Amino acid sequence: MKSIVFPVIIVTIVVLLGLGMFLQPAWAGIFAGQRPNNLGVQAGQLAACPNSPNCVSSQSRDGSHQIEPIRPSGSIDQAFAALKQMVQTQPRTNIISASDDYLYAEFTSRLMGFVDDVEFYVDREAGVIQVRSASRLGESDLGVNRDRIETLRQALQAQGAVA
Repeated sequence: MKSIVFPVIIVTIVVLLGLGMFLQPAWAGIFAGQRPNNLGVQAGQLAACPNSPNCVSSQSRDGSHQIEPIRPSGSIDQAFAALKQMVQTQPRTNIISASDDYLYAEFTSRLMGFVDDVEFYVDREAGVIQVRSASRLGESDLGVNRDRIETLRQALQAQGAVA
């Protein structure tokens, strides 16, 4: 009897996960959370990261949240335009706000529909693009927010847009 139970449990889990990918739109909103009301640029600063480890920011002084800003190799406006274009092409991404100096997008995870809020701000005084990427829900993001920013940075470097 024991030898049958384990495979049945495994098959059931696999089937449910498979169905979850197809039925995601019906339940994905459960993990979306509420859009934060503290986003945007205030006095040249993006919102601070919460205490949880699921956020990175180039303006953070805390080592666990800190990430390097994006440093253009030439014109900051050209680098920002390339970044906007790149963000627009990312899967499951919704641009909420875009201007000449600011970009805010929501990135939604494929499997569970978790939403991360990602912001970019052209800091002309410092000559960099400041970044912030934070999960709305949960404690850990398993490094997803940091990886997202570094992947975008590497793609921009490959295009020659950033140093």
